[in-house]
Amino acid sequence: MTPTFSTSQMPGITILCMSSSLIFTFFLQSLTSLCSSTFRFSNCKPIRTMSSALPQRMFQQRLDPLTGNTEWVVIEEEEEDGKTNPNPNLNKALLSSTSYLDMLNDSARNRAFHEAIKKTVTRPCHVLDIGAGTGLLSMMAAKAMNSSDAMAGTSMEGMVSACESYLPMGKLMRKVIRINGMVKKVHIFHKRSDELKVGEDLTSRADILVSEILDSELLGEGLIPSLQHAHDMLLVPNTQTVPYRATTYGQLVESKFLQKLHDLYGSEAHASDDIHLTPSGLKTIICVSPQQYAMHANAISKEIRLLSEPFKIFEFEFWKRPDSHGETALHIKATNDGTVHAIISWWVLQLDYEGKVFYSTAPHWIPRDFPGATNWCDHWKQCVWFIPGMGMPVSKGDQVYFQAIHSDTSITYDLRNGNTRTEIGEYDFQAGDFHLILSPERIAIYGDREWRHAMLTAARNALQGKLSPLCVVADDSVFLTILTASLSASSHVISMYPGLQDKGAVYLQAIADANGFSMDRVKVLGRRKTCLTLDDTYQRKVDLLFGEPFYYGNEGMLPWQNLRFWKERTILDSILSEDVVIMPCKGILKACAMSLPDLWMSRRSLKRIEGFDHSVVNETLGACGDFPAINGGPCLPYFIWQCGEIEELSEVFPVMEFNFSQPIRACFGKTKVRFTRPGLCHGFALWIDWVMDAENSIVVSTGPNSRYWKQGVKLLSDPVRVNVHGSCDMGECYSTELDASFNPTNGELIIKSAFLSQ
Repeated sequence: MTPTFSTSQMPGITILCMSSSLIFTFFLQSLTSLCSSTFRFSNCKPIRTMSSALPQRMFQQRLDPLTGNTEWVVIEEEEEDGKTNPNPNLNKALLSSTSYLDMLNDSARNRAFHEAIKKTVTRPCHVLDIGAGTGLLSMMAAKAMNSSDAMAGTSMEGMVSACESYLPMGKLMRKVIRINGMVKKVHIFHKRSDELKVGEDLTSRADILVSEILDSELLGEGLIPSLQHAHDMLLVPNTQTVPYRATTYGQLVESKFLQKLHDLYGSEAHASDDIHLTPSGLKTIICVSPQQYAMHANAISKEIRLLSEPFKIFEFEFWKRPDSHGETALHIKATNDGTVHAIISWWVLQLDYEGKVFYSTAPHWIPRDFPGATNWCDHWKQCVWFIPGMGMPVSKGDQVYFQAIHSDTSITYDLRNGNTRTEIGEYDFQAGDFHLILSPERIAIYGDREWRHAMLTAARNALQGKLSPLCVVADDSVFLTILTASLSASSHVISMYPGLQDKGAVYLQAIADANGFSMDRVKVLGRRKTCLTLDDTYQRKVDLLFGEPFYYGNEGMLPWQNLRFWKERTILDSILSEDVVIMPCKGILKACAMSLPDLWMSRRSLKRIEGFDHSVVNETLGACGDFPAINGGPCLPYFIWQCGEIEELSEVFPVMEFNFSQPIRACFGKTKVRFTRPGLCHGFALWIDWVMDAENSIVVSTGPNSRYWKQGVKLLSDPVRVNVHGSCDMGECYSTELDASFNPTNGELIIKSAFLSQ
C-alpha cells in the first residue's frame, strides 16, 4: 500500500522512494556516525544503509522553504528494546502530509481488497505483500489463511512477508501489527522488494502476491519493475495475485479550461501587453512536460464536452510477468464536432481471478459498470493528457487514429485525424531542443490576461520617473524580467533565478530579440549565491526589487512559503537603495471558514478498518479527531476547487500582514470571524494576497477564486455546526477567534481557532 506523494501534499518536498523497487539507495555506513551532529531533520530523498552491523538507517533531504537550502537527517529503525527515541515527532513530521490517511479512509478500496484476499487466500501458504504500508493487506491475508475454513484438515502454518521500503512507514506498521496481535504472523522487511532474496530474507518463494503500488496513472510507482522482479525471483510459477489485472481507459474531450493549462502561445494571442513569452517560431519554448497529470475531472465536468465514447487502452496482468514496453493503436470515432484539447484517462482493477470484485477510478459521468470510489478521495484521481497547441479539430463521425505507448513507469499518447497530427512532435525533446518546462498552473497564470495586466500596471508605475534603474528580480519570474527590460530601455536587470538558474539565461537569450531588449542589459546569475554584493550590481544600489513571488519547482508548497521573497529581500538589505521600490510591497494572509465534508472525511481519524485496529496511526498521520481542537491538524496545500463538495461559510477576512519594506520578522494576528451562512464548518482555507503597490490598488490574490494556486487548508479536529443569527442552542456557534503566528526562522505558520457561543 505505497502512498502517492506529491508536491500537492508535501509542501516543499520531493519524494524519491514511493515504489518499493525505485528507491535510490546507497551504502552510506561511513556517514552514519556523522548524522547526529551534522544533519538536522528533513524529509525527502531517502538514502538507506544496508549494513548488518548497524541499525538500518535512511537519509532524507528537505528543502528549506525560506532559503532554498537542502538539509539532511538520518532516520533509524526504531529499537525494540525500549530505548528512548531521540526524535519522538519524526515519524509524525514525515507522514502527516502524505496520502496514507486518505487511502486508509477509502472504504470502497479497503472492502474490495479484503473481499478479493478472502477469495484468494484459502489455505495456509506464503503470501508476499509489496509496498505494505500500515500492513492492512498483510493482516487481511494472515487472517484469511488462519480462518477456521482455511485451517480445516491441515496442520500447515502460513506466513506473510510484508515488504515496506519507506522506513518511517515501516516503523508505524510495526505498531499496527503489534496492536492487532499479528507479530508472529506478519514478518516485516524494511527493504525494497528487489532487495529481498529467497534463502536469506524469505524462506521460500511466495505462493500469493498482494500489493497496492498504484498511482493515478497506474504505473508511476514502479508497478512493472516490481512485478517483473517478483515474478523472476520471489514468486512461484503460476502464482495467484491480488489484484488480478488492471485495465486503463480513455476519452477524448474538449475543454477551454484544460487548454489554458498548456497552451501559452494561444493564450498570449489574446493579450495586449506586447510581452512574448512564446514568440512566433518558438511556440513551445515554454511548455508543460508531455505526461499525464492527476486531476479530479469531476470538478470540471460542466466545462468538459465529450468527443468520443470511452475506449480501452491497455490491460496489465498482475499474475504474470509484465513487459516493459507496450503499444496500442486504435481508431476512435468522434461523437461530436469540436476540438480535442485533452485525453482523460482512468483505470479499473479486477481484484479477483473470477472477475467479481472491482474498483474503478472512472469519473462520475461514466456509467458504473464496475463499483469504484463512491466517496471522494484524493489518493487516486483521473489523469489528463494535454493535446499540444490549440488542440485537434474533429467532426462527428471522424475516425481519429490513437496510439498509446507504455514504458516501465508511464503511458504516453499520440493522435492523428486523417493527415492531421497533434503537435506532440513540436516538443521534440529527443532532439535536444531547449524547452523551459513549467507546471500547467504556471502556464495558465502566465497566459491569464488579468494577471498580466496587474503585473504590467504595477511594474510600469514602479519604473515611472526612474532613470537607468537597477532592478533585481529576486525569484524565478521570467515574466517580470522580460517586462522590466521591455518597459524601460535604460534599465539594467539582474535576475537571481534561484531555481531556474542557467535554464533561465538560455531562455532569455532565445526570446530577447522578440521582446525588443538586449541581453547586454540583463544579467542572470545562473548559480546559487547566499547574498548579492555590490560586485554583482555594478557597484550600484538596487532601485527596484521585484518578484511575483514564484520559485521554480516549489509550486506545491503552502502559500506562505513563498514568503521566501521576504527572506531574500532581507538578505539583500545592504545593497538596497534608501528609496528602493519593492514589488510586491506586502503580503496579506487571508482566510475563509469552509464546509469541506469530503476533504475532512478523507482525513478523519481511523478506528477499525475491515476489522483491523488502526487507531495507533492517527496521531502520526495527523488525523482529524485525534489532535487538540485548538491547535488543529497540519496545514496542507490543496486546490480548494479540487476538494469535492465545498461551501464558504464566512466572508473572506484578513489575518495578518507581512510588510516587505522591513526585514523579515515574527508576525502575529488575531481576528474574530462571523459566519455569513449556517452550515457545518470543517476548517479554514488560507492564502496570501500580494499587494503589488504602495497605494494598495493592485492586488494579486492566490485565493480559491483562482484555480491556478493552491491554498493552505487547516482542518478542525471535529466539525462545528455554525449559525448566523440567534441563539447557540444545541452547540451551534456563529463566531470564532482565529490566532496566527509566523516564525521567520523556518517559515512555519501556526493557526489556532476557538469557536465562541454567544
